[in-house]
This record gives sequence, C-alpha cells and structure tokens, in this order.
Amino acid sequence: MKVLVLCTGNSCRSQMAQGFLKSFNPDWEVLSAGTRPAERVNKYAIKVMAEKGIDITGEHPKLVDQFINDEFDYVITVCDGAREVCPVFIGKVKHRIHIGFEDPADAVGSDEEVTPEYRRIRDEIQDRFARFPG
Repeated sequence: MKVLVLCTGNSCRSQMAQGFLKSFNPDWEVLSAGTRPAERVNKYAIKVMAEKGIDITGEHPKLVDQFINDEFDYVITVCDGAREVCPVFIGKVKHRIHIGFEDPADAVGSDEEVTPEYRRIRDEIQDRFARFPG
C-alpha cells in the first residue's frame, strides 16, 4: 500500500501520522508532504514522537508538487488548510480522505505548557491511524 499524508507545513501532524503509519506496517510506503512546507520538522513533534519510540529526526518537509504524478492507494489530508488546497493528482489516487486534527503549533507558552498540547494531538493521531484503513 502506498500512502501520502498531507498537511500545510509538513512539519508536525503529517510527520507524526507518517511515523505512526510506518511503525504500524513497515511494508507500506508512507510519505508526507505539505502545500506550503516549513523549513524543518517541528522540534516538539520530534520530541513527542521519540517518547513513543518513533524517530522522525531524519525527515524533512516536502512540497506536495513533487508527488503530483505518483499513484497512491490513499491521499490523506490531516488539516483543513491542506484539504482546501489539495492539488489534483495526475497519477491515480484510489482513495482521497480527510482526517483532521487541531494544529499543536498554535499552542503558546513555555515548553511545559506547549509540550502537553503536542502529546494530545500525537495521541489523537495515533488512536485514529491505528484504525487505518477504515
């Protein structure tokens, strides 16, 4: 199975979803991208995924356009922004679905105040994608 997870910045939610999907089934080809990719993966996303034993430090945000000609079993948007501007894929996409999550990057404050918000979203992503596909 080949899956593409889309978000706006490809720095947090889509990276976490990609990490979980890869950990659930290493035989799947799971990629992530953004409609307006950030410069790097969010440090809090890296931190909270490491707490689950999933290393996403080697990942980097990618522009969705580089996958526009590819074929996918699933293209999944995880934020409303990406859902609204998701491009039309030239390659065949069997299923296009939206599984939205709040953006933990909207959290403000100290590390002690922000980190729990990232954990909450991480856990929501893990719970929802544990049932994927479905």
